[in-house]
Amino acid sequence: MTSSAPAPPRLQVRTRAIEDPGSLLALLPPKDCFVWLRHGDGLVGWGEVVRLKPTTIAEAAEWWSDLAAHVEVTAELDRPTAGAGLMAYGSFVFDPGNSAGRSSLIVPQTVVGRRNGQTWITEIGPASGSGSEFNGPTPPERPRNVTFGDGGLSGPEWEAAVAEAVRRIGNGELEKVVLARDLLAFAENDIDLRWVASRLAENYSQCWTYSVDGLVGATPEMLVKREAGLATSRVLAGTIRRSADDDHDLNMAAALAQSSKDLEEHEYAVRSVARALAPFCSGMNVPDAPYVLQLPNVLHLATDITGVADKGLASLALAAALHPTAAVCGTPTGSARALIAELEHLDRERYAGPVGWIDAMGDRPALWPAQRDRPTPDPALCRLRDRGRI
Repeated sequence: MTSSAPAPPRLQVRTRAIEDPGSLLALLPPKDCFVWLRHGDGLVGWGEVVRLKPTTIAEAAEWWSDLAAHVEVTAELDRPTAGAGLMAYGSFVFDPGNSAGRSSLIVPQTVVGRRNGQTWITEIGPASGSGSEFNGPTPPERPRNVTFGDGGLSGPEWEAAVAEAVRRIGNGELEKVVLARDLLAFAENDIDLRWVASRLAENYSQCWTYSVDGLVGATPEMLVKREAGLATSRVLAGTIRRSADDDHDLNMAAALAQSSKDLEEHEYAVRSVARALAPFCSGMNVPDAPYVLQLPNVLHLATDITGVADKGLASLALAAALHPTAAVCGTPTGSARALIAELEHLDRERYAGPVGWIDAMGDRPALWPAQRDRPTPDPALCRLRDRGRI
C-alpha cells in the first residue's frame, strides 16, 4: 500500500546537557508549546519544524520511520536517554471513520527534557537554515469568571443515553460500552493552556500531564510504552470516587477490589489489551488480579501488562494494534464504537484517542490515551469531556 503522506524533510538535530532549570512548565511560551510531564519530569517543547496530519496511526508510523532514517544528529550527553534527540508529539482521533477532526504528529523546534537526574535541550531544524528565536516565556494568566453549560446533551438527555446503553447490554447486543458527555466552559479571557497544564501537573502529579496541539489533560492510563525491549500497558477500569476520610477510602478500596461488577469490567479491558499485544510480544506477563491505584479524587482498579516486544517494532505500530481498548470504547469493539457514535451526539475528535510522544530510538517511543480536558480551537471556549463508564 502506498502512503499518501508527503515525503519527510531532512533535519538536523543537536542535543546537549544543560543545568537543571527548575520548573519545565515555566520555560514555555504562550503559543505553539507542548507538554509531557509526570512528577515534574518529562519533556516540554515549543515551535514547529514539521507536521504530519495522518489518516491512520499506521501512516504516521511509516512517515516517522522514514524521517528518523535521514536525520543528522549531534548528541552531547553522558548517556543515552529516552526523549533526547529527534522526537515528536502525537495526538490521534478516537474514531477516524466517525470524526471531522484530524490526527497530528508534530516535530517541535526546541525541546527541554529532564529524566533520571539528567537535563538536556534539543534543537531541531532543516538541514540548511536556522531556526527562529524565542525571547522567553511570559507567566500564564488565570481564566476569569468561568461559567459552564451543556454540550451536545443536557443532563436528562445524558441519563437517557446511559439508560439506552444499559438496555442494549441487557439485550445482549454488547458486553460493555464507554460513553462520554461534553460540557462547555466559558471564560472572559483566552484560556492559556499552560495554566491548565500547570494546575493538572500540580494536582495530579502521579498522572501524565500533556498538552499537544490544543489537547490538554492528565491521565493515569498508559496505552503502550516500549523501552529497553519491553512493551508495557497500564489498564484502568473500575472506578470509585474518593471521600475526605482516609479510613473510609481504605474501606472503599477494599470494596472496589472485591466488587464483582468492577472486576468484570476490568477483566474486559485487560483481555482486550492482552489479546492485542500477544501477536507482537513474547513472555507476556498478565497479573491474575488488579491493584488499586489511588489518585486525589478517585480510586481505580489497575493492571500493568508487560511483554518482550518483537525486535524492530515501534510503539506506533503497537498503538495502532491496541487502540481502541475496552477501557475507552467497549466490548466487542465494533458494536461499542457504533453505539458511541449513535448515542453520544458529539464528535470525540482526539478525546480518548492516543496522545503522547515518540523518539527516534527504536525501543523507546511512548503513546498514551487522552482522558481529560480538550480546549476547542477558540481559546476562550473549553470543552470538558466527562467520561461515563457502564
